[in-house]
Amino acid sequence: MTELILKPGSATLADWRAIYRGAVPKLDDSCRPKIKASAEAVARIVAKGEPVYGINTGFGKLASVRIPANDLETLQRNIVLSHAAGVGEPMPAPVVRLMMALKLASLAQGASGVRAETIDLLQGMLANDVIPVVPAQGSVGASGDLAPLAHMTAVMIGVGECFTPHGRFPAKVAFVSHGLEPVTLVAKEGLALLNGTQFSTAFALAGLFEAETLYQSALVAGALSTDAARGSDAPFGQIETADALRNLMAGSAIRESHRVGDERVQDPYCLRCQPQVMGAALDVLRKAADTLETEANGVTDNPLIFAEDDTALSGGNFHAEPVAFAADMIALAVCEIGSLSERRIAMLVDPALSGMPAFLTPKPGLNSGFMIPQVTAAALVSENKQKAYPASVDSIPTSANQEDHVSMAAHGARRLLGMIENATAVIGIELLAAAQGCDFHAPLASSEALETVRKLVRAEVPHLDNDRHFHPDMEKAIALVRSGAAVKVAAAVALPGIAS
Repeated sequence: MTELILKPGSATLADWRAIYRGAVPKLDDSCRPKIKASAEAVARIVAKGEPVYGINTGFGKLASVRIPANDLETLQRNIVLSHAAGVGEPMPAPVVRLMMALKLASLAQGASGVRAETIDLLQGMLANDVIPVVPAQGSVGASGDLAPLAHMTAVMIGVGECFTPHGRFPAKVAFVSHGLEPVTLVAKEGLALLNGTQFSTAFALAGLFEAETLYQSALVAGALSTDAARGSDAPFGQIETADALRNLMAGSAIRESHRVGDERVQDPYCLRCQPQVMGAALDVLRKAADTLETEANGVTDNPLIFAEDDTALSGGNFHAEPVAFAADMIALAVCEIGSLSERRIAMLVDPALSGMPAFLTPKPGLNSGFMIPQVTAAALVSENKQKAYPASVDSIPTSANQEDHVSMAAHGARRLLGMIENATAVIGIELLAAAQGCDFHAPLASSEALETVRKLVRAEVPHLDNDRHFHPDMEKAIALVRSGAAVKVAAAVALPGIAS
């Protein structure tokens, strides 16, 4: 695995993407003095004996309960065990890894009061690919992603289970196998590890990175569909997304064949308005990227420790409203990308609009061709429309009304990967339909870039003459989208992404 030097507070989206894809983060040594100073400040605060939230008091509504000095280690252990109350399927390991790295970078900024040995254990777990089993449901986003981060932290004290390169094991067994030792948490550490937006931010970033691949794949599929339908690139102006679509189609013999004498005046919106819809989606994704990059580089636990004057400041950086808004924006973009793609599929299978055989089969009636794949695409788009409802507008008071407004960032971000998987399937179906449509124009060829895409599809899925088992064809095409292969083979054309 590739090692990546992580600079707390100034990591880039490229850094987070690399970690999500498997890079192992290692803290830049420049953060060590701040970590040491912060932990020493907490020790001095404890020695003073004055009540400070989360250090020598209870939590949430119990903040007024004073905890004796000899119970502070028990307090930190108890908060971890009591808060590890998530349910549902485990988080995907790459998202857990990203969550751990986000927490690592947050703690290492020296505003959380966590000791170096505790931070080093988190780093060691990442280096050894010891990934906590974290139930994915149970966070409302504030006061931080408490339940999922508690499951992560429980593993650090030897409780719970881990995924490892050798399988799923109890935490203590996994630690022994990889030369790790559980930590005994001291004042402030349990709260610092639990409090924060890293679960929500990790899922939102994962959604952002996958949405970028989806967006670029949709551009490629949309350009191929435009050629298959003998559509026009004339409405595609010079702005970034439009320029990419024009470049994808540049040099197409199919396009040239109907440039003169075509009786059609205008293409349907699903072709003609691609730059406007996809360009707007890109703008939204970029805004979400800016928000998430800022959040990922923040310190979001509570209270914050200021070592210069031994101050503990209670605030609300854990609320995750920025993440909730960003996740909602990504969800809207993903929904629209899939929706526009489904309309292109519907256009291609309709002989009145496409001018091709009904349902893209040479013998309609005897064969159903692409009839039901279009229905499947419609079903997936409708499901995404329901999932795209904003999560950030919801709130349920928690902790006996102490935490009376929450962001719901957690499930707002968690839904994104499922939505993207739905939209990925729609784009995969479109790739098949567009390649089939272009086949009907032989011997005319599309552009060089789009022909590489069509050849990629045809290397996996042959032309559909007569009906056959369609599901395997769809799975192969979906895999081409999910992996980004359809984008990579069209690399001669620069496609816009979340980095402007």
